Amino acid sequence: MIQFVNVSKVFPNGAVGVEHVNLEIEKGEFLTLVGPSGAGKTTLTKFISAEESPSEGTVLYDNVDLQTFSSSELTSLRRKIGTVFQDFRLLASKTAYENIAFAMEAAGKSDEEIISDVPHVLQLVDLQDRMYHFPSQLSGGEKQRLAIARAIINQPEILIADEPTGNLDSANTAEVIHILKKINDLGTTVVLTTHDRQVMDAIPSRVVTMEKGRIVGDDKKPISRV
Repeated sequence: MIQFVNVSKVFPNGAVGVEHVNLEIEKGEFLTLVGPSGAGKTTLTKFISAEESPSEGTVLYDNVDLQTFSSSELTSLRRKIGTVFQDFRLLASKTAYENIAFAMEAAGKSDEEIISDVPHVLQLVDLQDRMYHFPSQLSGGEKQRLAIARAIINQPEILIADEPTGNLDSANTAEVIHILKKINDLGTTVVLTTHDRQVMDAIPSRVVTMEKGRIVGDDKKPISRV
């Protein structure tokens, strides 16, 4: 479980990232953070991986204050977190297979594990036929699905998807959301940020609404899909 206890963040330039946030994210939950640009969604997700530290308050991971973690403990924590970005961040000089294999190599996985696991994760995101294509040969939707595959290849406990559909059309958005739901069904905690109403309506999950750094809504009931 992840807990934010009265968390605030003020940046050196005086800008307020988040203000007095109290939030719990349960293991295996699919949480959608919604709100306009600048609402504090990304800042909040960066607390989870300790990329940012709060100016006030406490962020707990399994009831332990992240600010008490040693550097080795933070490294271990970050290996449990996969992240997907709006701009994909793929390695242009590597094929789809190599992009995922590189992530496995960085985590110390063996050649046998790479050979075994990469085709399976590409199949999960329906890219098995694009295994040896470079990012420049992929559509926007395919690039994002590849980025998701890379983020989950080391079986993270948490997947953070920060505006993953921001550059996609409606058809590719629907495909990405379908994959994220499938990943969540397999037991991974998913934290999705978006300002897209189509995305919000497509996911029957808990929706937390942010405005100007504050939580202004927390709907824990499934969204009606009637």
